[in-house]
Amino acid sequence: MDLLQHIDGIYEAAVVPEKWPDVLGSMSREVSGDGAVLFTFAREDMSWTTSSDLRETFIEFLRDGWAAINPRPVRLSAANHPGFVRDSDFFTAEELDRDPVYAFYRSRGIGWAVGTMLDTPSGDSMVFSFERAFAKGPVPLEVVQGFDRIRPHLARGAMLAARLGLERARSMADTLLALGLPGGVLDRRGRLVASNALLDALVPTTLQDRRHRLVLSDPLADGLFEAVVSNQAMPVAGGRSIPIAAAIGRTAMIVHLLPIAGVANDVFSVGRLLLVVTPVDRALVPSAEVIQGLFDLTPAEAKVARSIGEARSVDDIAAAQGVSRETVRAQLKAVMAKTGLSRQQELVSLLAGRQLPFG
Repeated sequence: MDLLQHIDGIYEAAVVPEKWPDVLGSMSREVSGDGAVLFTFAREDMSWTTSSDLRETFIEFLRDGWAAINPRPVRLSAANHPGFVRDSDFFTAEELDRDPVYAFYRSRGIGWAVGTMLDTPSGDSMVFSFERAFAKGPVPLEVVQGFDRIRPHLARGAMLAARLGLERARSMADTLLALGLPGGVLDRRGRLVASNALLDALVPTTLQDRRHRLVLSDPLADGLFEAVVSNQAMPVAGGRSIPIAAAIGRTAMIVHLLPIAGVANDVFSVGRLLLVVTPVDRALVPSAEVIQGLFDLTPAEAKVARSIGEARSVDDIAAAQGVSRETVRAQLKAVMAKTGLSRQQELVSLLAGRQLPFG
């Protein structure tokens, strides 16, 4: 058994996240294991990757809610041990026999493990867990010792990966600055991890960079924003756009939230959403094409929104477009849902850049 031969693979995976499943699988096979899991978590949020032989089992584990009652991370954290430990070190045999999560493990052929918990620079906790078939018995002590020898490299690899993730986030914000757009990067809890000077200039009138997450100054907009970053209304492939009403000292704006491509493959990525802010011109009602892009509307919905912004009635719009008023009303209802507004006049005011009477 020579786990140290996997050092190069660990550092390669730190730079190329797609390599983690192969590295985990190789290390697991080195100790006659049956798969491995790497995950980072903070509160209920979790990012993960596994060796290929354990992937379907772990997906089932998450899907059926076992992660929410998994006792391993709790015991690992409480042990506060600066090394790898076996589940047999901090659970009694009776506890293992009674625990429903371990019953799930055993039903899938596993049931013994050796793991360690590390802290990342982003404040998340990270767990490496190497699984072993239940039929093989508890993990041997020499395997634990072997993992302890390679643990410093796992910790340094995680540190490197986290720093690279932060640099990528800063690069994204700088690219938006070069395009003249206020922008930044949010982590999976909605906290601002990188921003450019144009976005910073919007604090605190439009945005508030609070400790728990970024907050939009407009209460209605912030409710929509919170729903997205809390995973209650995850953006689709094209993203999600949220209107911010005009107020004293603040023009009307649109906040765009775009999923960052590829982060599903990077368990250490600090960025989950790209944040871009665009103002609504006070002088002009935006064109249908601009409205379509701002709010992710269909072409027909965008035309209706523009017409409403010009203070035209539903009957006038229906006559001009040669459709029924029911069709226009259905399209208007979709527009209101996508913009997060509740009254037609609010849409008129938003597109004209006027302050909305919220509150």
